[in-house]
Amino acid sequence: MRAAFAAVPWITLSVSAPAGATQGPAPPTVEALQLTVDAAVARAVESSPRLARLLALEAGAAAEARGARAERWPQLEVGAAYSRRSEVPELAIFAPTNDPARPVERIVVFPNIQDNWRVRAGVTLPIYTGGRVSGQIDATREGAAAAAEDLRAGRADLVLETKTAYWSLVTARESERVLRDAIRAYDSHLRDARSREEVGMAARNEVLAVEVERDRAEYERLQAEAAAEAAEANLQRLLGLPPATRIDPVEPKEVQPGSRPELEALVAEAQASRPERRALAARVAAADAAASAERGARLPQLALSGGYTYANPNRDIVPPTADWTDTWEVGVGLAWSVFDGGKRASLEARTRAQAGAAREELRELDRAVRLEVTQRALELRTAEARLAVSERGVVSAAESQRVAADRYREGVIPSSELLDAEVAHERAALSRTESFAALRLAGAGLDRAAGR
Repeated sequence: MRAAFAAVPWITLSVSAPAGATQGPAPPTVEALQLTVDAAVARAVESSPRLARLLALEAGAAAEARGARAERWPQLEVGAAYSRRSEVPELAIFAPTNDPARPVERIVVFPNIQDNWRVRAGVTLPIYTGGRVSGQIDATREGAAAAAEDLRAGRADLVLETKTAYWSLVTARESERVLRDAIRAYDSHLRDARSREEVGMAARNEVLAVEVERDRAEYERLQAEAAAEAAEANLQRLLGLPPATRIDPVEPKEVQPGSRPELEALVAEAQASRPERRALAARVAAADAAASAERGARLPQLALSGGYTYANPNRDIVPPTADWTDTWEVGVGLAWSVFDGGKRASLEARTRAQAGAAREELRELDRAVRLEVTQRALELRTAEARLAVSERGVVSAAESQRVAADRYREGVIPSSELLDAEVAHERAALSRTESFAALRLAGAGLDRAAGR
């Protein structure tokens, strides 16, 4: 993730107030960060704690899979020990000899050896486990695959969330700009209306109507400004930026028309690519493998073992002596849990039930994916049509405002008609901004639904 993030450029600008402008404390330095939507997504992926957590879970699942595979390898154990025993009486016997000078010989059978040293190396190799080890390997491997798909799903969710925050900021900033332009038009109209009122060419209600529309536009501008600040704060959170950073979106606002695949093709793409579905399918396979492992644990377990012991004294040698001696052994062990009260059978039944539940969840997910893709495709089609209509609406409203302004200056129409034209142009411009954002968000939503 770090390499992908480093490859995306962005521009950082520092803006500060001039020195000596005020007597109070210096305002904080504001860093302006110009970002495209792809750069924003790359930075969000780089700095996301959510993805870091999923990455750690993926690493843990991969380590568990390696541990399960290690069950197939010989297990080697090496140990050393020292113990000091209390003094005990020696056990000795007397045996006759053929030597007339020593008719009886004293033989120590169990000497008093208080210092005991022992070094041992042992190896165990499973020969037959009834499928227990292979089932555990399959289960952990599928669990690791599911964790990897969870990481992909988390990244896809983060990409969609970042794009939504980015375009929300663009929409709010553009709405604020449109409203500022509308306020300037209302101010010009208001000055003209007041001048006409002073010379008796306009009634008081015309001035009040313009003031009301101007105040309404100012209120909506404040709302857009607040929405922009909230969207910027959300984007700062996603990108891991300090609160003093100003984010300037520089993504082009033109939308290039693109080809839309058929619905069934999108559904097939989603069912093949959606990480949530792939993760759930892996969990189904993991549950089946875990059930096989539980069934294998009920069968005989056969293992080859061996060991080498080097000890002083070596208790395998009789009589023991206070000398370093070595011994070794090789054997085959068979263990079979003939009756455990139904414990293994119940564990197998539980894992089978979990696998069945995961299969039904997968079927439900397939239906939900089809519905989501259908909805997102319809939203995209509707957003495209809405943007085309709003573009034509802006052109028509701008021309109507121009004509109304000319006729108003010539005294042909009253102030109310010019005011209506100005309001219509403002609404058309806002509608175009909202339509543009809706189209961008619909495209991002369809990409997420299709698993792209």
